[in-house]
Order: sequence, then C-alpha cells, then structure tokens
Amino acid sequence: MSLRWLAATLVLAASGFGCGRAVNYLDPSAPFYAYPSERTTAAPVAPTAKPAFRVVSFNIEFAIEIDRAIEVLRETEALRDPDILALQEMDAPGTERIAKALGMNAVYFPSGVNPQHDRDFGCALLSPWPLEEPRKILLPHGARISGLRRAAVSAVVVRGEQRIRVYSVHLPSPLGVSGGSRKQQLRVLAADAASAEGPVVIAGDFNSHGKVEELEKAGFTWVTRDLGGTVHLRLLGIGLGGFPYDHVLAMGLRLVSGPGAMGIVQDNRGASDHNPIWAVLEPEGRPER
Repeated sequence: MSLRWLAATLVLAASGFGCGRAVNYLDPSAPFYAYPSERTTAAPVAPTAKPAFRVVSFNIEFAIEIDRAIEVLRETEALRDPDILALQEMDAPGTERIAKALGMNAVYFPSGVNPQHDRDFGCALLSPWPLEEPRKILLPHGARISGLRRAAVSAVVVRGEQRIRVYSVHLPSPLGVSGGSRKQQLRVLAADAASAEGPVVIAGDFNSHGKVEELEKAGFTWVTRDLGGTVHLRLLGIGLGGFPYDHVLAMGLRLVSGPGAMGIVQDNRGASDHNPIWAVLEPEGRPER
C-alpha cells in the first residue's frame, strides 16, 4: 500500500469520522423531487437529427458552491447544452437552482442525510429533454462509520424517438466500504441496467478506477478509462495529485471520433474538489459527421 494511496483514502473517508450517524432514506420511491423546465413545459424542445449525445458529470462537493458550479456549466464550451447532466453530492435546493439556471428538467432522489453537514445528500439527473421513469436504485453496504447508504438515480431521456436509460452514481470512499463491497454495488447497478431496452449511460463519481471494471464485465464500454485525474486532494498542505475517480460508461453508444470527444475541465472556479468531465457519444454503427 503506497503512502499516497493511504493519504488519499484518509482524506476521502474523513467525512465519515466524528460526525455522527447518517439518516438513510431506504424507501425506493421517496423522498423524490422533480423540477420540470419552464421551457420544455411551455414548448417542448424539438427533436434533433444529430446523433451525438453529450454527457456531463460533476460532483459538486456537498452542493455548497452552487453559484460557482453554475458559472462553470454555463461558461465552459465543452459543458454547454448537454443532453444529460449527472450531478453528485446534491441536495434538493441546489438541484433546483441549477435546473432553473440552465433551463433543464431535473429529477433528484437523496440517499439520506449526511451527518457532516446535516443535509440531504444524493445524486441528480438533469436534461433539456423529458425525463421519464425516474427511479432510485438502493445500493448495499452502509459506510463503516456514518452508516450512510448510497443510491443511484436513473431516468429515461426521451430525445425524439430516441430513449436512453441514464444513471447518476456516487460510490463510497475507499475507506467507507471495502473494495469488494463497491464491486457488489456496481453489480447491483449493472443488474438494474440489464432491464433497459435501449442504450444505457452510467456517469458519476466511482471513488475508484479499477473497480469500474465490474461494469465492463457486464458489457459496458468504459469510454473515460484513460481520461486522467479528476479529483485533486491535499493532506497537511501537500498536494496528492489527481485521482481518476469520475467516469462515463455506455452500452449501445460509443465515443465519437476526433478531438473534443471527452475531457476534464481543469478550472472548476472553486466549485468542488472534483473537476467536471464530459463525453460525446453516438449510436454504435453510426459514425458522427
């Protein structure tokens, strides 16, 4: 075990130490929040003929710096106008503010109340397209100290005749649960995705790199495998470097060819300890033009 890995896991797990026990929301249907976009409610967005499907994922640390996150999402070209925006560490007010600022539909299921900030904590999905069949997927294994149980959020993005099942996920830190437990969480996610009839996208913070291979075993293409570090940690003022913990995986879609197909936004304007990522996908067998 390297000192770098040990220091990183201690920092990542710090939120669970000395901060009491979490309140878990184990009802698979609640609490639930939906924010329909005024734009799509008044006049639904016309279906696009362009096959490319832009995915953005952003862990906004405890949903604190929402205004800074909105700036990044609005003003960074690669992040503008995504077909799906997967957010992690969100609460309902933060999700609503981002949805309204970007003119998007949103669904949000909190996993529970995180004891560190005594606020709801969970994943959200946003899209300019209608979001149908929203679901919360309860994941096994509570964190060792706080007991917080994680849940992924899923919905079907309806873009004209195209229906894509999408997931936003946030796995526990390396010291929160064992590596084997995180693999089991991913197997639960893969089993749920197996019921989808069309393409599937899973995006989020996996707090891991190698464990993501569990989804490859289930038939997903790990499109951001070689993306690089997305979270930068410091311990006692010492930079620990970047860790490749945020990812996008797909089934029935592939990464488009050419520059700008995926990337990391290195300047997140202080919105989080994670940097947002993006990937542009297309239907398999249909090259992007």
